[in-house]
Amino acid sequence: MKRRISVPISLMASVSMIALTACGEEPKVEASVYKTVEQCKSESLVPADQCEINFKEALSQHAAVAPKYASKADCQADFGANRCEKAPYQTSSGGSIFMPLMMGYMMGSMIGGRRSMISQPLYRSAAKPNVFRTADNRSAGKATGRTQIARSATSQPTFKSRTQSRGGFGSSGRRFGSAAT
Repeated sequence: MKRRISVPISLMASVSMIALTACGEEPKVEASVYKTVEQCKSESLVPADQCEINFKEALSQHAAVAPKYASKADCQADFGANRCEKAPYQTSSGGSIFMPLMMGYMMGSMIGGRRSMISQPLYRSAAKPNVFRTADNRSAGKATGRTQIARSATSQPTFKSRTQSRGGFGSSGRRFGSAAT
């Protein structure tokens, strides 16, 4: 007669997590990525009002967390032609600052009616135009709708108080001045 060995699910999950970490793979979490509010509403995975609320939350962060550039050309070098806009900030000397257009937004999954992460704006670089990137230059993948992404991509984006150097999405830059009125 064969003896059955019972292994608790929590132990199996822990071993799987250790194995993935040992292989250099980052743990994945569930998120939803959308290009537009309409796309979110059409999937019916989230109530329509939540699509609107999450989009507005991401949009309200956009100007503060998007990478900033001292020139439109520098911004376009990283994000592509017609993918940059004037930021609502100016340099301390009164010059314009540019930032990439928001190309989508990410929100946490709705588990038990609670979001597992904050919503945030997403961007697409010129080098990888099919991949969504967070404001901190972390990949949010190519897929839209409910998807699995690296846990690090879900962290709250940082406020950008410096302009980037050309070709420097995610690199150092110089500090800009006050918000334009």
